[in-house]
Amino acid sequence: MSDAPALLVENNNAIRTLKLNRPDVLNAFNDELLESLVRETKAAAKDDSVRCVVISAGGRAFCSGQDLDTVKDRMNDPNAPELGQHLRRLYNPIIKNIRTMEKPVIAAVNGVAAGAGCSLALAADLRIAAESAAFIEVFVNVGLVPDSGSTFTLPRLVGMGKAMEMAFTGQKVTAADALQFGLVNRVVPDDQLAEATNKLATKLANLPTRAIGLTKRAFNKAWTAGLEDQLEYEAFLQTTAGQSEDHHEGVQAFLEKRKPLFKGK
Repeated sequence: MSDAPALLVENNNAIRTLKLNRPDVLNAFNDELLESLVRETKAAAKDDSVRCVVISAGGRAFCSGQDLDTVKDRMNDPNAPELGQHLRRLYNPIIKNIRTMEKPVIAAVNGVAAGAGCSLALAADLRIAAESAAFIEVFVNVGLVPDSGSTFTLPRLVGMGKAMEMAFTGQKVTAADALQFGLVNRVVPDDQLAEATNKLATKLANLPTRAIGLTKRAFNKAWTAGLEDQLEYEAFLQTTAGQSEDHHEGVQAFLEKRKPLFKGK
């Protein structure tokens, strides 16, 4: 068993990368990795020095989902928590932290993203996929339902019909098809994934973080709000954004015909 941590945390200026680090098992989730993701997504959300978060993975896969060896152990343990309790304790907080984090989150997907690993990628705001990437809602193959937010995010990304097809059949979706379906934002050659991700993360980290966070909040609410409620919420958020330092800097830079220097405040 490796002594290396299951999750590596790397900081590059205002970009924080959370790198799944169980490559020998295709970065399958065990409790250590899940607990680390709960902790580090929460920490990144609270750290004002972080203006963009990247979720990536080492080895030849993004994440193959739950480590089935641990599932086997739980099935043989009469005192093990039920699956719902396991989700509430470990998986659900990760998805909530990512979706409510008021800064952009990018998933850099290399190789397979299956089951809850697919759900993790879907929870991010943007996805860059290597050409070798594949997405699989594999839950049906072990008699389970999609979880970790997949039933919420997937139909909103690809439409209900395609989401049901993926979930019912457990079919593999290639990176090229994922781009066509709107499941990912970009597809790049495998050897360019890190560079492309860093380029996008750097761009986002230099934009007005407060405005991006409020925009993310508005999109989250729009999934359940009616038109009148959403219009009122936009007005409320715009008042908040209009009081930010970055708004004043953006206007001043425009008037002075120079590039704005946003500070994320």
